Amino acid sequence: MAGMTVRPATHDDHDAVVAFTENTWPDRDGSDYLPRIYHDWIDNETAETFVVDPEDSDDLAGICQAVMLSPHEGWAQGMRVNPDYRGDGIGSTLSDACFDWCREQGATVCRNMVFSWNQGGLGVSRAAGFEPATEFRWMQPEPSYEVEPTLDVYNDPDAAWSCFKRSDANDELRGLTLDIDESYALAELTRERLHRAAAETRVFAVGDGNGTRAMAYRTRVSEEGDDSYAEYGVGAWDDVPALRSLVAAIARDATDHGVDATRVAIPETARHVSDASLARAGISDDPDFVLEADLTGR
Repeated sequence: MAGMTVRPATHDDHDAVVAFTENTWPDRDGSDYLPRIYHDWIDNETAETFVVDPEDSDDLAGICQAVMLSPHEGWAQGMRVNPDYRGDGIGSTLSDACFDWCREQGATVCRNMVFSWNQGGLGVSRAAGFEPATEFRWMQPEPSYEVEPTLDVYNDPDAAWSCFKRSDANDELRGLTLDIDESYALAELTRERLHRAAAETRVFAVGDGNGTRAMAYRTRVSEEGDDSYAEYGVGAWDDVPALRSLVAAIARDATDHGVDATRVAIPETARHVSDASLARAGISDDPDFVLEADLTGR
């Protein structure tokens, strides 16, 4: 890393970042969200964005952002390495900067997410000190009023919490679900977060006289390019009939918000993915991997 400086990014770095991120995945249409949200990143007071600045060039060698999701959970996201500097240890250097910053804020763990097809990103993450944590896939019910739940659906965070805690989704995901504040980030689900979701968005507790058999909660409604999404932090269910009612409730909720599509985080297991297929809920093509680094020794 001789001749390289790791420093906080600024608004003035925008053009240099766009220059090496606007065609990040050319074999997958090249689209990258970083150019679109870069200035929002810099304005985020709960995060720090780092760049690697070569001393003898106007280029930037890489970028990554660290953000705190809770008092003890850090998240690293958006790592990009300029193709001209690959193989120079840029990824590990950026990860170290993120780890140090998260630890200074009090974090004991830092996680990230990598698309399962991104072999380069997975290799860089493992080399930087991230270890496998869990994997999930998107369930994608189509917004619709056509189907009604056959079970009762309540905005009950305590019932949803109890349902999640005893579910195999909790075990498979290691308690991680989508964060309410940070898009595409996973944090440990708590009862308090479900109470917040019940007050600010929506919680789904699905059941009957025999108890709560499925749960979910909405994290956000957002625009991404030309499309709009309703996103749900997790889906957990005991059986396919409960899943069908959960899917119907989500489809109707998404329709209420006028969105084009939905995505619901579910565990990447044969049962959960095949259940979603059986319920005709729609699933994404590929899973996503979550990795984590223990920061307590830093």
